[in-house]
Amino acid sequence: MEEALRAMLLADGTISSVVGGRVDWGEGMQGADLPAIVMQVVSSENQHSMQGPDGLFQSRVQIDAYAQNYGAAKRLQRAVLAALDGYHGGPMQGVFHAGSREGREAGTNEAERPYRVSMDFMTNWSE
Repeated sequence: MEEALRAMLLADGTISSVVGGRVDWGEGMQGADLPAIVMQVVSSENQHSMQGPDGLFQSRVQIDAYAQNYGAAKRLQRAVLAALDGYHGGPMQGVFHAGSREGREAGTNEAERPYRVSMDFMTNWSE
């Protein structure tokens, strides 16, 4: 799932034109070039039928869009939403936006604190 989700974001022309290859799992933003996308699995579970595990999984994935200003972070958020919300294909049975929140990273130098829009997606997938 992780490889497929990253590949989907990098394959989107709007996203890749903004972030280049800066779409990573769990990578910190300290000193990184912006804009960038950072992802992490918040939770994951196997689906089951009465016969046991059925080969389907559901994961909540947090996708953070980082940029130097609010407008750039929002534009990147909109591109991610357009690329992922409602997507199905390949191993992905369905990807659905579950909520967003906005903020700014902590730090002492306000001019260097990036803006972040965090999005949660419920991903239904199979191996």
